[in-house]
Amino acid sequence: MKTRSRLLREIARSPQTRVKVAVADIDGILRGKYLHKDKFLSVAAEAPAGGFGFCDVVFGWDMADQCYDNTQLTGWHKGFPDVLARIDLRTHRRIPWDDGVSFFLGEFVQPGPARRPAEVPHPLCPRQVLRRVLRRAEQLGVHPMCGMEFEWFNFAETPQTWAAKNYTRPEPITPGMFGYSLLRANHSREFLRALMEELPRFGVPVEGLHTETGPGVLEAALQFSDALESADRAVLFKTAVKEIGHRFGIMPSFMAKWNQSYPGCSGHIHQSLADPRTGKNLFHAVRGRQGMSPLFESYLAGQVACLLEFAPLFWPTINSYKRLVDGFWAPVKPTWAIDNRTASFRVIPGSPKSTRLETRCPGADVNPYLAMAAVIAAGLHGVERKLKLTIPPIHGSNQGADDVPRAPRTLIETTRNFRASKIARDWLGDVFVDHFAATREWEWRQWLDGVTDWELRRYFEVI
Repeated sequence: MKTRSRLLREIARSPQTRVKVAVADIDGILRGKYLHKDKFLSVAAEAPAGGFGFCDVVFGWDMADQCYDNTQLTGWHKGFPDVLARIDLRTHRRIPWDDGVSFFLGEFVQPGPARRPAEVPHPLCPRQVLRRVLRRAEQLGVHPMCGMEFEWFNFAETPQTWAAKNYTRPEPITPGMFGYSLLRANHSREFLRALMEELPRFGVPVEGLHTETGPGVLEAALQFSDALESADRAVLFKTAVKEIGHRFGIMPSFMAKWNQSYPGCSGHIHQSLADPRTGKNLFHAVRGRQGMSPLFESYLAGQVACLLEFAPLFWPTINSYKRLVDGFWAPVKPTWAIDNRTASFRVIPGSPKSTRLETRCPGADVNPYLAMAAVIAAGLHGVERKLKLTIPPIHGSNQGADDVPRAPRTLIETTRNFRASKIARDWLGDVFVDHFAATREWEWRQWLDGVTDWELRRYFEVI
C-alpha cells in the first residue's frame, strides 16, 4: 500500500487529467463519475480522507432510475440532497481498458448526532453495511476471509441491438451445453484472454475461468482475500466484465435465470475465519468432524438457521426465484453437506489453509457487499450463540432433506420474513432493514403491474 502522499504525488504528476470514482447503490450497481484531476486532488488531500458530494438518489431509485415512493430516509419528500462520499484511497486501481485512468471506490458517511458531531457511516451504504458486520467480527476476535465465484451468460448483442429486438431472443456467443469446453473457450479466446490479463491489472485477480453448462456461459473464481477487499473485487468484476465485453461486441448478463430451459447463474461465496494476529484458519481442526473446528460448526449452524431470514440479500430480484427450481443445480433448502454441490452449504475439508465453507445459494444478481454481509452475519450469529448443527448432512441429491423447509418462491415472501427478522435488524440495523425491505416491495409492485410475454402467449388469442 502506497503512502497517501506518494499516491497523490503520482496522480498529480500523471499525464491523465481525470480520475474515475464510484459508489455502489442498493442493487450493487456502480454509480460514478469522472472528476478532473485538480478537483480530485483537492478533496483527497483533506484529512482523514477526502470526499465529494454525491446525490442520495442512488439510494432512492431502482436499477431503472425510477424513484421509490415508499422509502423514508431518501426520496422526493427530502429533495434528494447530496451526501458525502468518502474516497477510500486504499482502493486505488488503474483501468487498463480506459487509458490507465486512476479509479477509486467510495462509501457514504453522514453527520453524527448533535452531541457527537463526528461523521458516522451512512446506514444505507452497502459497503458500510458490510463494514458494520466486520467491526462486530473484530470484537469477536475473528477476521472473515472470502472469495466469490460468478456464472454469467454472454450474448452477441449491444445495447442498441438488444433494444431493437424489444428485449427478446438474445443471441448467445456460442450454442449448446458445453461445460469445461476448451473448444468453446477457444472460440472466444480474445475475450477470455482480455479477462484473464486485464482483470488482474485492475486489481481483480482471477484464479480460474472456464465455460459452464449452457450456451455462451462462463464461470470465474476470484482470488480469496479479506472480506471487504473480496466484496470490492466482486463488485468491480461484474462492471469490468461488462466494459471489457463491450469492446468485443459481447453483452454479459449476470441475471439469475434468463431462460427457463437452462441452469441459472450463481454467485457462490467461499468463507473462512482467520485469527487476526496469526492469520491461522480457525475453521480447521485435525480432530474435528471432517476436519471442522467447533467454531466452524457454530458458524455453519448460524447460516443454516438464518438463511431464510436473510434471503432477499441472496435472491434480490423477481428473476432470482426463477433460478430456485428443483433439479437445476441451485439449492432450494437450507441444507449442508461435505463436498456436495447440491447443498446450500458445502463444507470443503482440506488442509489447515484451505478448509472453508462455500455458500452456494446466492445468485449472480446479488449485491456482493450485502450478500457477503448476510453470510458473515448469519455465521457469526451462530458463533455468538454457540449454535449446534441440529440437522444431519445431506447425501447424494438432497437425500436426508425431506423435513427441511423449502425456500419461498417469491420476492415478497422473503422480503416479509426479512423485515420481521430480529437477527437481520441486530446485525444490519433497523434503518437498513426497513429501507431494503421497502425497495424489494417496490420491485414486487413493478412486477405486479407489468404485462409479460408469457401472458400474451397464453391469453392474447384464446381466452
